[in-house]
Amino acid sequence: MGGVPIEWISIAVALVLFIATLVRSAFGFGEALIAVPLLALMMPVDEAAPLAVLVSITIAALILIQDWRRVHLRSAGWLIFSTLFGIPLGLVLLELAPAPVVKALLAVIIIGFSAYTLASRRKAAWTDDRYAWIFGFHAGVLGGAYGMNGPPLAVYGTLRGWTPEYFRATLQAYFLPASIVGMAGYRAAGLWTPVVNHLYVISLPGVLIAILLGHGINRRLDARRFLTYVHAGLIVIGVVLLTQAAFG
Repeated sequence: MGGVPIEWISIAVALVLFIATLVRSAFGFGEALIAVPLLALMMPVDEAAPLAVLVSITIAALILIQDWRRVHLRSAGWLIFSTLFGIPLGLVLLELAPAPVVKALLAVIIIGFSAYTLASRRKAAWTDDRYAWIFGFHAGVLGGAYGMNGPPLAVYGTLRGWTPEYFRATLQAYFLPASIVGMAGYRAAGLWTPVVNHLYVISLPGVLIAILLGHGINRRLDARRFLTYVHAGLIVIGVVLLTQAAFG
């Protein structure tokens, strides 16, 4: 952490987690893109990642306590189940496939789909979960390889035509068990440390405030504006991936 006083590090970590939590609480996903890269500037990645996952568990649990009635249980179940089959492939992909190529391909797909959705006047709304396994599987692949489960889930929620409230709640029903499993892995690897707990406790008040603020933002968004913000966010994720592919 260099020569920066630990108090300033703690404040910066709390601020990053506040912003990331606000995004996640308002839109249901996207905090990992904000939290982990910025936290990694201030601490080792093997501390930043479990800290972000611990906060993810907190966000998902509190949102589900508020909005469990708005969860599409069948959709969440299929997404979680199919993710389990995608994770091993993601781990293999991480080891064997050139990361820049995979990230560039993923970025092109995300940007293309989101740009088409924003430009199209006809909004698709699937009426059942027959294709949920495809998106859950790809979420597992991306989660296993890069810790980036969110984009396929966001695309699926769009295609299903979920309202902002159901979109947000259903994604948390996916993220909660996925994050708990991830945290168990960090525990087994010895990465859930007192430093992680210390930074989590310091950041918790801001996280709780951000969850409440995000809840209010989510309630005030109509479906059309929400869709626009979600796909604008996905395009930003795609651009970041392209940048990583080009310079990483």
